[in-house]
Amino acid sequence: MTTGTDGGAGPAGGTPRQLRPTDVKRLNREWRRRTEGRLALLLDSVSQPFNVGSIVRTAAAFGVESVWLCGNTPDLDLPAVGKTALGTDRFLAAYREPSPAAAAKAAAEDGFRVVAVELASGAVPLFEAPLDGDVCLAIGNEDHGCSPALLAAVSSAAYIPQVGRVGSLNVAVAAAIALAEARRREWQLSPGDDVVTVVR
Repeated sequence: MTTGTDGGAGPAGGTPRQLRPTDVKRLNREWRRRTEGRLALLLDSVSQPFNVGSIVRTAAAFGVESVWLCGNTPDLDLPAVGKTALGTDRFLAAYREPSPAAAAKAAAEDGFRVVAVELASGAVPLFEAPLDGDVCLAIGNEDHGCSPALLAAVSSAAYIPQVGRVGSLNVAVAAAIALAEARRREWQLSPGDDVVTVVR
C-alpha cells in the first residue's frame, strides 16, 4: 500500500480494498506531518443543531483548532448537536461570542486571516481566495448568510462557484468544501516533488 505524490492511498497493483483501522491511522499521521497551517471557524448564527454538529465533525477531521460560536449558534454540548458531531467537539476549543464582528476581531488578534464564505460583492472564487497560512473561515446563517457586521469585519470574502440550476449549498456542505480547499492549498505538492511513502 502506498501514498504517492497525490497523497492518495491504494494498492501497488490490483483491486483497491478498504484500509484497516491501523492503516488509516498511519495514513492520517502522514498527512498531519505535512500540515502546519492553523485553521479556525466562525459560525455566525448557524442555527440548526444538525448543521452545527456536521460542521464540527468535518472541522475535527481537517484539524480545526478553534471555533467561535456567534449569534444564535447552539452550544456544542447540546444533545442535538452531538447527534451529528459524535463526540468530535472534544478536539476543538469553542468560544462563545455573541457578536460576530467581535469574534472576527478576536480571531484576527490570534493571528488568523478571517475569510467569509459568502456570495457577496467583492467576493472571489474559493480557488482564488487567500487561504494560505493561518485562516479562520466565517460561515453564516442557513437562510441569510453572514451578517453585514461580520462582512464588514473580515479581511476578504470567497464564494463557491456553482454551475447547476440550484443556487445554494447546505451550510455544512459549504463549510466542508471550504475547509477541504484550505487544506488542499497547503498539501498540494509543487511540480517536480516525488514523495512516495510505504504504508504497511
